[in-house]
Amino acid sequence: MGEIRNCPSCGEFFNYVGIRDVCYKCAQKEEEMYQIVYRFLRKRENRAATVDRIVEATGVDRELLYKWVRKGRLHPAVFPNLGYPCDNCGRLTTQGKLCERCTEELKTDLRTYEAAKEFRENVQKNERATYLADKGKHAKEN
Repeated sequence: MGEIRNCPSCGEFFNYVGIRDVCYKCAQKEEEMYQIVYRFLRKRENRAATVDRIVEATGVDRELLYKWVRKGRLHPAVFPNLGYPCDNCGRLTTQGKLCERCTEELKTDLRTYEAAKEFRENVQKNERATYLADKGKHAKEN
């Protein structure tokens, strides 16, 4: 069973069943735009076109291009200058939500955090061991 939603493009109500995120009319318009973009990109001289060039030549909305790349309808392997913005910095990426640079920065930060956490745990363990050893010496002296 679907749910009633407002189309984010035109505002009309439509029955959302998980297939399309827009109403039928807007989906048809998107498909027409996709065909225009795909015909443009199929030409050998346009295969390396940038997002800006595609928007300029076809009139398609930049967000639609990003959506098609995310969903795998336009493949960066075939069209190398296509991508969508990284959720963190906005640079174009072709997979996941973060670009390579942001992914590496995140990995570095996690490694640093884990190393610091391990260091703190070792310091605490050594302090406890020293405290217990000192406490044992004092007990023997008394």
